[in-house]
Amino acid sequence: MAIDNQHILKTLIVDDESLARRGLAHRLRDIPDIEVVGEAKNGREALSFIKDKKPDLVFLDIQMPGLSGFQVVQQLEIESMPIILFLTAYDEYAVQAFEVNALDYILKPIDEDRLHQVLEKVRANLSQKRALAQKQTLLKMVSQISGETISSYSQLEEKNVADLMHQEPARLAIRDGGKTTWVNQEDIEWIDAAGDYMCVQALGTTYIMRKTMKELEKELDGSILQRIHRSTIINISLVREMESHINGEYFLTLNSGHRVKLSRTYKNKLKLFR
Repeated sequence: MAIDNQHILKTLIVDDESLARRGLAHRLRDIPDIEVVGEAKNGREALSFIKDKKPDLVFLDIQMPGLSGFQVVQQLEIESMPIILFLTAYDEYAVQAFEVNALDYILKPIDEDRLHQVLEKVRANLSQKRALAQKQTLLKMVSQISGETISSYSQLEEKNVADLMHQEPARLAIRDGGKTTWVNQEDIEWIDAAGDYMCVQALGTTYIMRKTMKELEKELDGSILQRIHRSTIINISLVREMESHINGEYFLTLNSGHRVKLSRTYKNKLKLFR
């Protein structure tokens, strides 16, 4: 059966006994999805190889001079740790092996059936790790795109994907002869009608555009700008005060201190300021 290269397990064998390394490498050579990419005779060599070559799987002898197998694992970074299979001649090391992030352990001399049993566990574990990595990558990507931290799939499912996407800020194109100026609508404080012209006040600047109020309304983001009078549109987020007036009208004061009238015709807009 052909093996997908993406599912080949790059494998490192770490043992201070050369005969043990050769024997295990020989056994692994007949397993299609295992590729022995290196051998190390001590813990220092193992750490260097793991850092440079990033194997998927490491057969790691526990009893070695210098750094033991446990000490090697303790110096590895959790995020990039390969799957560890401890090799030991002493069964009492088994519990400790699991406590330092080993997937499993194999007693020496290595039993053929036990080797294949453990490798099946390795394959299942690696599939889970790859699936988790893919999910984490997706969540990170969505967070980057949306600008909102999404840390779990349940959180992602609760949200409307369209709502997570960065929206380009609404802009208004103000044309003056052959020149067009784009103004962010959130920067507009208010707009007054003056005959066939609109006076747009934004960031201390007055822009003049030739357009009717009705035409202009179609280009505005209603969550930002609302008409409150037949000749006035305001940025609803910039209203700081509201004062009732005769005949059901109101005076609104903007953050800049500018006062505008909300007419009875647009009395339904009061809910936007409460």
